[in-house]
Amino acid sequence: MKGWSAVYYRELLILRRRLSRMLASMSVSPLLYLIAFGYAMGGHVRVEGYSYTEFLIPGLVAMSSMTQAFGIASEINISRFYWHIFEEFQAAPISNRAYVCGEVLAGMTRALIAVAVILTLGLFFGVFLSYTPLFWLAVLLNSFIFASLAVAVAMLVKSHADQAMVSNFIITPMAFLGGTFFPVERLPEWAQGILFLLPLTHAAKSVRAAAFGQTPSLFSYLLLFLAGCICFTIALRCVNRARD
Repeated sequence: MKGWSAVYYRELLILRRRLSRMLASMSVSPLLYLIAFGYAMGGHVRVEGYSYTEFLIPGLVAMSSMTQAFGIASEINISRFYWHIFEEFQAAPISNRAYVCGEVLAGMTRALIAVAVILTLGLFFGVFLSYTPLFWLAVLLNSFIFASLAVAVAMLVKSHADQAMVSNFIITPMAFLGGTFFPVERLPEWAQGILFLLPLTHAAKSVRAAAFGQTPSLFSYLLLFLAGCICFTIALRCVNRARD
């Protein structure tokens, strides 16, 4: 397990070189959502007793922590297809588990930076919520799930086109249907049953409840933890197969 720090440190060096561009990129979509949905369309709309902007911020936190954590898959693909860094890891005395841990931590770090960007933008819109340890726990579990999933997918895809297809069919629908922009309870019961299976739905609920000073459901945290462990195990198996 000692090698995880080397993998993580490499990703941090890349992140530092691109930090200014990444911060700008991470700001664009949330800013547009806040202006279009929160300010222009939802200025006088209240959801569950809160303004729509207050309702939207936790949803954006959950969504961005998912997309940015999953974004580590693109970095891994570039390393595999162009720089052949993965081949160097294969030759290095680094265990598969250490490699997965390093990459997952890198994805989680990207997610935390994106969350910090959204919370900063929220201050400019006058949104002051409660960012308790339960809030950050939900963010960490959510990013852990999708960073682990990103490592698994990065080992399975054969091209950037395949990566884009996975994002279009899995990540994008989940981002819009997982309780980010509207309460899932307003959908038909059959749709609620399907969305109940998505980890982002539970992440958004937990983040929003904690941000509003409420007590999130323990079941949601347990489900997120279980999903994270499953995705991490799948990622480890995918790396094992890729290195064989």
